[in-house]
Amino acid sequence: MELGLLYEFDVPQPWAGEHPWGQRTAERQAYKECIEQIVHADKHGFHTVWCVEHHFRENRSHMPSNEVVLGALSQITKDIKLGFGVTLAPHEFIHPARLAEKVATVDLLSQGRVEWGIGRSTPMEQTAFKVDRPRSKEKMRHAARTVVGMWEQEIYEEHSEFLDFPARMVTPKPYQFPHPPVWMAANAEEGARIAGGDGCGLLCFTLLQPLGKLKPVIDAYREAQQTAKPLTSIHTNKVGAYTLVHCAESRRDFEQNRLWDSMWWWYKGQAEFHMKWELANMDEEARNAFFPLIQKFSQGRFQLNEFDKEDMVIVGTPDECFEKLVKYEEAGVDQVLCYLNFGYLPHAAVLRSIELLGTEVIPRLKKHRANRIAEGLTAQIEHYRSLSAGPGE
Repeated sequence: MELGLLYEFDVPQPWAGEHPWGQRTAERQAYKECIEQIVHADKHGFHTVWCVEHHFRENRSHMPSNEVVLGALSQITKDIKLGFGVTLAPHEFIHPARLAEKVATVDLLSQGRVEWGIGRSTPMEQTAFKVDRPRSKEKMRHAARTVVGMWEQEIYEEHSEFLDFPARMVTPKPYQFPHPPVWMAANAEEGARIAGGDGCGLLCFTLLQPLGKLKPVIDAYREAQQTAKPLTSIHTNKVGAYTLVHCAESRRDFEQNRLWDSMWWWYKGQAEFHMKWELANMDEEARNAFFPLIQKFSQGRFQLNEFDKEDMVIVGTPDECFEKLVKYEEAGVDQVLCYLNFGYLPHAAVLRSIELLGTEVIPRLKKHRANRIAEGLTAQIEHYRSLSAGPGE
């Protein structure tokens, strides 16, 4: 299993000062520190950094232009892959030609390090951009096919239900041939089946449910992969799951690092945001299903140690983090996307967490994977020997 990163460039409130300087000062610091942390992770063996596209997310996710951030990272990192996690693909968010241009540009700048994720966002963002919500999944998948066509064909033309595009050369083409691997965001079994059936990687999370509840989602994805008809020219069969992660030499460091305060900020803030912006835009069925959980978190009716105990988050010493990560691997996760910078964690504490994961946990995960592969090969050899052995041998 691989370790990746997930960054939204959170800017926790309250900000020190009135508008405009409270927000501007906080955003300047957040961008500086997050970039430094990602560069640090590149030097410590992390596989991919996934930068999230969100819009209008006060307090969290102050990074709507992930292509700009990834383009900058392409010039100051060496090995880490650069993930669009995700691009919002329905046509109302962005014209497919612009989507093709920006992803291909980052792939060129990074000499082929892009991983391309597609998604359709949430009701709050969809309504602001006038997205046709009932058909947003259909439009997302259609846009992905269009983008790939623009990459693969020298001159591209399309006259379809969703796009009327004259014959044009869309430039540039990606560095990778035929194009970067494609992933799809989904957190329920229905969405996972679509991602699997489309031959896309699956991006999901465990933050609001025990790890055990993620397994049926992954199982649905793997089952759909067996009869996949790839949406694009790349068939990807991998699962990435993100969660809050913090590694320290000792749990005694948690209080100094304000870990529990930061986790409280994340869960309570997430719930308050959904209560304020999302519920009103949901249909009745989704609202009835979602409201009890969100109300509980918004009112602070939860215990942080439950998240730790249920492996909804990965916090602890290097040994503890390793053991938790093995459970994610056993659940079928190929890459854990570590949400390392959240809440009030000091910049130095995040850098140290990256170092501990890079020097003590990632090497153990690689060794663990090598051992599992060796065990699997040994079992196969023994199986074939038993088949070839004659009666009584």
